[in-house]
Amino acid sequence: MHNYPHIQQIDEDILTKLGMPKPLIIAGPCAIENEQDLEEYIQTLLAEGVTYLRGGIFKPRTSPHDFQGLGSEAIEMLKRLKAKYPIKIVTEITDGSQLEALEEVVDILQIGTRNMYNYELLKKVSMSKKPVLLKRGFSSTIDEWLGAAEYLMQNGNSNIILCERGIRTFEPLLRNTLDLAGALLTKEISHLPVIIDPSHATGNAALVPNLAKAALVAGCDGFMIEIHKNPPCSLSDPNQAIDLDTFKKLMNEVKGLIK
Repeated sequence: MHNYPHIQQIDEDILTKLGMPKPLIIAGPCAIENEQDLEEYIQTLLAEGVTYLRGGIFKPRTSPHDFQGLGSEAIEMLKRLKAKYPIKIVTEITDGSQLEALEEVVDILQIGTRNMYNYELLKKVSMSKKPVLLKRGFSSTIDEWLGAAEYLMQNGNSNIILCERGIRTFEPLLRNTLDLAGALLTKEISHLPVIIDPSHATGNAALVPNLAKAALVAGCDGFMIEIHKNPPCSLSDPNQAIDLDTFKKLMNEVKGLIK
């Protein structure tokens, strides 16, 4: 393993330092589609005690023909809704040119799996004072993942949250394979908070609730999941989003686990 001096200096609980809930639960649509639905998701989250909304503004997609997000239109939606509700926003930055606009509305900047190796983007984001959620690359080692975190810390921002979102393996029946052992080892090595994303780890909505609960029991710091009012109609990754009733049921079960 490489020597990462910034990571080795971590000696405090980042979530506690930032005043974030433990466990940290983030939920919302894969991509923001319209303001009416987005407001319903915010209301649903807040009713369940969840204050962090995920929602893609800029969406890097495997196919150029897939929905790429609403861009600046979604930023304006979020500004209006944040003025109405005590909600915090987590969204992905895909290009350094987006940083200034996103910093106006976003509470946690996300580096997606495809951009974990985008070192120029990591250098740009390292200049932000916003907390950063760093997803593991779908084919990356733990060492490479921590190397990306070190890039993000090089300008003094140690507020990094790691997200295990599944890695690519030989198993074709799952979108990816959730590396829960790797997540726990990374937490032990780095002392950074590690959450999981069971939606992307499986690509299968039926598996998401149990994996979310399993991660909490195992010792992870939280999870990020995709929800949608009508998953088959989602413009992005419909197979892995859970509906709102399933989300409410999951949250009731989670509350029982963390008492």
